[in-house]
Amino acid sequence: MYAVVKITGLGKLTKKMEELSKFAGEIDGHLGEVKFNPNDPVDIERAISEVEAMVDEKASSYSRNDAVQSIADQMKEKYRQAILEKAAAKRLEGETE
Repeated sequence: MYAVVKITGLGKLTKKMEELSKFAGEIDGHLGEVKFNPNDPVDIERAISEVEAMVDEKASSYSRNDAVQSIADQMKEKYRQAILEKAAAKRLEGETE
């Protein structure tokens, strides 16, 4: 006796993986550039918001893809931390630009 198992949902998974691959290609390389005054907390937050908007713009075409959105959220946190670290390093150096 044989049992038949029907597997469904692979089409949705394939589409999500294709979108994830396309998104990865779109964000690979230069995302953008922001400048900020490391001594001005408001300017630092503005720079963080600009970077988050850049990531959101790239991810906006994939709003229903939870994998893409998760990566976008991770990227935003990574860039936020990088900006904060850069600002702290510049303040320690005594630079303002």
